[in-house]
Amino acid sequence: MQTDPKPGTLYVVGTPIGNLEDMTFRGVRILQAVDLIAAEDTRHTGKLLQHFQIKTPQLSYHEHNRNSRIPELLKQLGEGKAIALVTDAGMPGISDPGYELVKACIDAGIAVVPIPGANAAITALSAAGLPTERFVFEGFLPAKAQGRREHLESLKTESRTLIFYESPHRLQDTLQDLADIFGADRQIVLARELTKFYEEFWRGTLAEALSLCRDREPQGEYTLVVAGTSPTQLQLSEVELKAELTKLIAQGISRSQASRELAKVTSLPRRQLYQLALTIDTGD
Repeated sequence: MQTDPKPGTLYVVGTPIGNLEDMTFRGVRILQAVDLIAAEDTRHTGKLLQHFQIKTPQLSYHEHNRNSRIPELLKQLGEGKAIALVTDAGMPGISDPGYELVKACIDAGIAVVPIPGANAAITALSAAGLPTERFVFEGFLPAKAQGRREHLESLKTESRTLIFYESPHRLQDTLQDLADIFGADRQIVLARELTKFYEEFWRGTLAEALSLCRDREPQGEYTLVVAGTSPTQLQLSEVELKAELTKLIAQGISRSQASRELAKVTSLPRRQLYQLALTIDTGD
């Protein structure tokens, strides 16, 4: 079903993460038909538009000008223009300022229509060979070591498959922190340069990944797919168990539910954990 872009609508358009053949027919048609394209990098997007012979004008929208651009884009949408939002690669709004424009449109009663396309996290997960029925996307970890380690500590008991983005110059530090906190034997998949000519999937333990990075300088953008913890891996002291229960309860769930969730990843009896949860002072 083909329909022309509707006036006063923001279209969130996915673009290729590497291979231009991953651009969808619908995405091309929408970019051709809208009045304006809000692009993270107009020079980068210009190459895509040239390839598909799209002559729609562009306006830059990125991290450093979003505060001034959002009111301008809302005004044009309010005047009936159809606008497409694109980023350098993948779906807008994932680890970029696209979210803020989408939320501003929703708050203003402006229609937002997604045009699905490639996504590095899902692409990596689909070929990683790790469990896919439950996973969590964490995006980029904090750049500073302390913040990164603190965040990874909060994920230590996560049983779902974890997905991270990382730049080549921080990859080794991130792998070291992952190994220190999750354990050197935890399984990881390094997905590099997805859909591009030098696409590569490497699979092994965190210890082996660290050895690989020491022998070969990381190049290209990485998506890390990390196995979640398993009950046999997780052995916590009573103090650590109480700390994990406290975190869960702080999220607004009951002591019973917190005990049930922790039992899934520790193999400890729910009743035992519930009795421990009753000793926690939540200030109620």
